[in-house]
Amino acid sequence: MHIYQISNNDKFDIKKLDPNDTKLWKKDKKAAKDELRDLRKKLIDLQRTLYAQHKHKILIVLQAMDAGGKDGTIKSIFKGVNPQGVRVAGFKVPTQEEREHDYLWRIHKRTPRNGEIVIFNRSHYEDVLVVRVHQLVPEKVWKKRYDHIIRFERLLSEEGTTILKFFLNISQEEQKERFLERIEKPEKQWKFNPNDLEERKLWEDYMQAYQDAISKTSTAYAPWFVIPANRNWYRDYVITSIIVETMENLKMHYPNPVENIEQFKDAII
Repeated sequence: MHIYQISNNDKFDIKKLDPNDTKLWKKDKKAAKDELRDLRKKLIDLQRTLYAQHKHKILIVLQAMDAGGKDGTIKSIFKGVNPQGVRVAGFKVPTQEEREHDYLWRIHKRTPRNGEIVIFNRSHYEDVLVVRVHQLVPEKVWKKRYDHIIRFERLLSEEGTTILKFFLNISQEEQKERFLERIEKPEKQWKFNPNDLEERKLWEDYMQAYQDAISKTSTAYAPWFVIPANRNWYRDYVITSIIVETMENLKMHYPNPVENIEQFKDAII
């Protein structure tokens, strides 16, 4: 089991997990960036094989507090990967049509197809996070959703989807610094939303909601990893290494070429 993986029903304390931790990397930051570059090359090759073989499918779930780094993680890790086989699905406030279905309806239709990697930028977990914190439905309703989610993810897994779930764990102080940066830097001002400050006041409520969601829904087939995310370079290194190792374990290969492929050389004009 990976050092940052949470086991099923683990009684971990999310407040005791250090967002500044870098225990998996003993060298300097520059060396980590060099290693990340090498990992990206491996990821590019693995994704190419995944797309060609058209057998496996990968679902990556990213959750974090506001300014937690979900967009930056996606941009950094998947730099250079063929966009034909990678799709990002973001989940905002449900539309009227989505509200008229069960809460997993909009999620299921955006899961990956064969040969595809899909990254969920937020996900079905909003229905046991935001919904819980803001009391949008009664407690007896959102509490049932842990079991729904476990069964939903088991279905995806049994149908051939490899699932990896990452919580980007930043500190409240780091969030403050990132909010200030969004206000002070013109190129980042578009990211600032005053409503995020109201959500920040609910930090403790969100931490409890995350702790419960992660501990109750981390399974062998859909594990949760709580990633120290105050340092972007370390966050990217750890997540990329987990994705690469997981994809390598799938033992993927290119499809066999047409029989006697060499004979077609002379037919090329």
